[in-house]
Amino acid sequence: MGTNTDFTGKVALITGAASGIGKTAAALFAQRGACVAAVDVADASATVEEIKAAGGEACAYMCDVTDEAAVRTVIGEVVAAFGKLDIAFNCAGIGPDGVRIPYSRLVDTAADDWNAIVAVNLTGTFYCLKHELIQMQKQGFGCIVNTSSTGGDRFAPGFHAYGPTKAGVVALTEMAANEHAKSGIRVNCVSPGPTFGTQMMDNTLASDAGMEQAVKERIIPMGKFGLMEDVAEAVMWLASDAAWHTTGQTLFVDGGMHVKP
Repeated sequence: MGTNTDFTGKVALITGAASGIGKTAAALFAQRGACVAAVDVADASATVEEIKAAGGEACAYMCDVTDEAAVRTVIGEVVAAFGKLDIAFNCAGIGPDGVRIPYSRLVDTAADDWNAIVAVNLTGTFYCLKHELIQMQKQGFGCIVNTSSTGGDRFAPGFHAYGPTKAGVVALTEMAANEHAKSGIRVNCVSPGPTFGTQMMDNTLASDAGMEQAVKERIIPMGKFGLMEDVAEAVMWLASDAAWHTTGQTLFVDGGMHVKP
């Protein structure tokens, strides 16, 4: 199949598209020809305006991924507007950052913080995956990329619900890939490490002036943080025809962090 990442004529739905990696991926999908459905609990109209200004095609949809009825509805709206769903990138996620959600040991974690992270990262991914798969089963084709994290492979103290939910996303990905491998549907996962530009990382670095250098020196073998474009490019490959024989995989984009002893 070569290395084709041309998405001309394809429809791509991206959750978490109002900011961060989701917004970056939405722009790349559009640059490469996809019609983009930019989905977020926040207003994703700025993402859409930027895509249209660059000559791309996109629509914004507001949706809380923790609400199954809302997820079902928005996928139905996307299909009604564009006629199909070729690609879904489930990028919506939250975690402790020292600002919106505190770091804490498990024994000190508030139930509300735990439940909020589980609802978005794990249950929200499940709802999206479920209804994307239902649509793709009807079509007989489709590709889904979920978003985990190196934090779901290496469990850092203080990240309470984040690591377990991201590990759960990998499990969901592998289960869905196995169940749908003969249905013309591929399901994979991208797993970013520390990445500049995301709200979670920006807040994390702002809460601890010495954290960036410490992480670079002690945790990431390549000695540098990734960029949102690095993760988005990995998503492009997983969603493309170049990855036609790849399903059930987790692609780490973390500077080697997941293999550090």
